[in-house]
Formats: sequence, C-alpha cells, structure tokens
Amino acid sequence: MKYDINDIKLAGKGKLKIEWTGAEMPVLALIRKRFARCKPLRGIKLGACLHVTSETANLMLTLKAGGASPYLCASNPLSTQDEVAASLVKHYRVPVFARRGENNRTYYKHINEVLDRCPNITMDDGADLISAVHSKRKELAKNILGGTEETTTGVVRLRSLEKSGLLMFPLVAVNDTPTKRFFDNRYGTGQSTIDGILRATNLLLAGRTVVVCGYGWCGRGVASRAKGMGARVIITEVNPLKALEAAMDGYQVMSLKRVAKEGELFITVSGNIKVIREEHFKLMKDGAILANAGHFNVEIDLRALRKLARRKRRTRDFIEEYTLSDGRRINLLGEGRLINLASAEGHPAAVMDMSFANQALSAEFIAKRGRNLEKKIYSVPSRIDEEIARLKLKSMHLQVDSLTAEQKRYLASWELGT
Repeated sequence: MKYDINDIKLAGKGKLKIEWTGAEMPVLALIRKRFARCKPLRGIKLGACLHVTSETANLMLTLKAGGASPYLCASNPLSTQDEVAASLVKHYRVPVFARRGENNRTYYKHINEVLDRCPNITMDDGADLISAVHSKRKELAKNILGGTEETTTGVVRLRSLEKSGLLMFPLVAVNDTPTKRFFDNRYGTGQSTIDGILRATNLLLAGRTVVVCGYGWCGRGVASRAKGMGARVIITEVNPLKALEAAMDGYQVMSLKRVAKEGELFITVSGNIKVIREEHFKLMKDGAILANAGHFNVEIDLRALRKLARRKRRTRDFIEEYTLSDGRRINLLGEGRLINLASAEGHPAAVMDMSFANQALSAEFIAKRGRNLEKKIYSVPSRIDEEIARLKLKSMHLQVDSLTAEQKRYLASWELGT
C-alpha cells in the first residue's frame, strides 16, 4: 500500500485518539453499523481531501465499512495530525498522503496522489480536489459519479464553476444543509477558533477588544464565544443585512478602517481575500494580534504585511511577530492559516459527528443516484438532514413531540383559518 506520512511510529498514539473521538460521534457510529451490514459503497474508490484529524479518521472508517476504498490527503498544510495519519495507515489500511507542515509543492503532489487512484466519488473541504480535476486532470471526470463539498468557501468556488457551465459532474453541497451549517459553522468554528487562539497565545479575552471580520454562521459563532468570555466584540461586514443582524444581536458594527485603531485581536472569518490589508496594518496599535478562521490563508494580506515589516521573529510556537518601520509590532497567529487547526485540534467531535454523517450519507446518495444526476450542485436531501437530527437527538437522550392527526390536517389545508 502506497502512502506518504511523517512518522509511522506515531500510530499507537493515533489509534487511541481515533477511539477517544469515536466515542463522541454516535451518529456516525450508527451509520457505520448499517454500512457494514449493507455495503452501499461496495466497489467505490473515494478520493477525500479533508483535514486529517481523528474526526476525519472516523469518517474514513465508516466509508470503508460501507465497502469503499478511501484515499485521503490533507485540505490544509497545517491541519494534519501526524499520529492519526500513521494509525489510519498502520491499523486501518487507509492510504494517507499528508504531512503536517508540508509545503505547497508537497500539498499538491498529495492531491495528485489521490487523483492517481481514479476515484469514483470525491469528497472535499475547500474544493481543491475538485478544482484539480477541472483544471489539470479533466480526463478523470468521466469516471466520477459525483462529489461532496464540506465548506462555505468550497461551495462558493463550485457555484462559480456551475454558473460558468464548466461543472463536469454532480456535486452535493454538504455545507448548506442545516445539520452542518447551523451547528458545525456556528458552534464548531466558534469554540475551536477561540480554542486555537488561546492555545497559541494564552490571552485573557475578558476586557479585550476583539474584531470579528464577517458575520456569517462562522462569524456569529466566533463572536458569541468571544463575547461569552468577556471580550468587547466589534463586527465588520460588507453585507448590510448581516451587519444589521449583528447590531441587533448586541454587537458594535464598524468599518474595518475605523476599528483598526481600536482592535487588539482581529479574527477574519469571511471566506474572501485581503480582508485585512496594508491600509489596516498602518493603523493598528502596537501589539495587535491577527488570526484567521477562514479556510485559506488569503484573508490577511501576508505579502503586504511582509513588505511593511523590517523584521520578523517567532516569539511562540504559533506566533510570528512583525516589526514595522515605525517600531509597532503586529503578531500573526498560525501563519495566517486556519487557527483552530494550526494550533489546536479543530472542531469538537460531537459537532463533526453531524457534518461527517452528512458526508457519509451523501456519498451513499451519490453511489446510488450519481449516474442519473445532472451536472449541477445539489442540496443534501431533506430526509437525510432530518434523519441525522433525529439520531443526534436520540444520542443526547432528548425527545421531541409528534404532530397529531388533526394538526397534520390543519397544516395541509387552506380552508381552515381564523
């Protein structure tokens, strides 16, 4: 079995981590049991470009239980947990092509290693695998039944492909389904981003001015967790509706240029490029801290920051201090990459349980229906979403009410009114 990881000797530690995480993913465990019995993915080669974490490992085991042959590479150079990669290779015979800290050349080499296996289904976190097929590996598309996409950023990229009429196979936007977006994006990103920042810096957030750039579901989660720890939270936005919502949720809303002078900790979570750029760096106070919670390391203009700096040094494991020409210091966390995975462990397993349940069931949906689907982006079928919510409630020992026959008739009628 071919693979490329940092250290196979870490496998024992990785296996324990995978098992610990699995205990927090009961919905995925239930799906795995059914998959093992029914084998809905039998004969499917599945190429996955995801964060190589213990949560992802449990997804790989579920796909393999369903009969698939999964091949895994990283969707971010700093997100790989080397011990998990080692265990997947040694204990579970899942080929992994990922090394924590790999350079861009190795990163794309690993993507191509997965594509060299000619997958029938793709699974993405950021759309790098799908983009590679559409740009440089087009010959592979004829064998691909469909793919899935996990993130907001990835779905944006894929909708651009669809709009241009260039989409070569059907795709399921896992990110857009409520059991992913409302929980993973809000609660997962919210908690794990703050976790990553605290592990990197050991900051006290109480009383600190925190600027959150973007008020989508991820931004809401980050803002609420920072506020809950006593920070003064200010939101910047380009969307007037989201800005209005932030204001009515009790946050200050300002332009980034205005708040650049006040902020102490800036967190980008917009999905766009150059959100914080040269004009903002020039206004920031000495000691300002920058962190990114968006998928790619493009939200902070790193080239402009390097250009302005006369010196750079690493002050802690995940902090680079840039000293500007006037002596002010700006601290960049995690090289501007996803801070929750660069310095921490990503989303808690309990929330990834729902996200990866969506991935597993969407893969099953594609295996069954892919040949009959059009080349466009599909939502996760509502029955899958509702089933995941039901299973999650069951695992939490929570119960909901059922509609009576009379209530169902009322909701289905137009005659009844006031």
